[in-house]
Amino acid sequence: MDIAIRTPLLHSLPLSQHCGAHVWLKMESSQPTGSFKLRSAGHICRHYAEKGAKGFISSSGGNAGIAVAHSGRRLGLPVTVVVPETTSARARELIEQEGARLIVHGKIWSEANDYALSLATAEQIYVHPFDHPLLWEGISTLVDEVISEGVRPDAVMLSVGGGSMLSGIAQGLEKHQLSHIPIYAVETEGTASLNASLKAGQLVRLDKVSGIATTLAASQVCENVFNVATRLDVRSSVVSDEEALRACRRLLDDHRVLTEPACGVTLSLLYDRKVTFKPDENVLVIVCGGASVTLAGLTG
Repeated sequence: MDIAIRTPLLHSLPLSQHCGAHVWLKMESSQPTGSFKLRSAGHICRHYAEKGAKGFISSSGGNAGIAVAHSGRRLGLPVTVVVPETTSARARELIEQEGARLIVHGKIWSEANDYALSLATAEQIYVHPFDHPLLWEGISTLVDEVISEGVRPDAVMLSVGGGSMLSGIAQGLEKHQLSHIPIYAVETEGTASLNASLKAGQLVRLDKVSGIATTLAASQVCENVFNVATRLDVRSSVVSDEEALRACRRLLDDHRVLTEPACGVTLSLLYDRKVTFKPDENVLVIVCGGASVTLAGLTG
């Protein structure tokens, strides 16, 4: 049983004309839970269900928890999701709507995660929101889908929170002999843990995370994504909350799709022309989604 779906790959005429290259949007916002996290959560939950798991425990800032809750419901297994106080009321509502037990614990995600770990047992399997090879393997299927439609990207643009997206995309690119192409990895000023680590030359933990892109708010990226970023041509960028919001609004006008600021960070590089490409290049943008985003949240 497939839990995640094959998502549309759209050629964006507005962005292509704006940037002077071929811009392709991989619409992970079209997943049943509204974000790419269903690829990773669905893959790992199905794996453990087949091995006899009786339920799942997860921690999340929002999207991952919703995806695990959905996966558990589809598999007929109970789910507990621990979220920090910063998780939006809308995200909490969606987790409970999927039938999961919701626990609010801690001021930041790492505190929620520690509590989630304490609840796990041999049968109640802990599902990390971004740091596990099975998560990355699930996300790598996104690249398979793009290649199968005849598009070989010359560059990929994505956002970074804990690092599962970048880890999975890198795995997919390597599978298709595309590990040489640049990957633009974007964060907001208040959540830039990968950028800080690359500048320091080692994994660092931010003293605090802040800003509107709450689903990017991991104070430290996983070790794998730091290794990927130092091994491949990963180009780290940081944008402001307002730039991310503005890009979300422009995508809504251009493609009638509502995405969260964590997705807008990537789009802002194109809308604000912070990077340039050649006219014949294919630029793949991961529209990662936003399960709990609302119009009021972008305009209020």
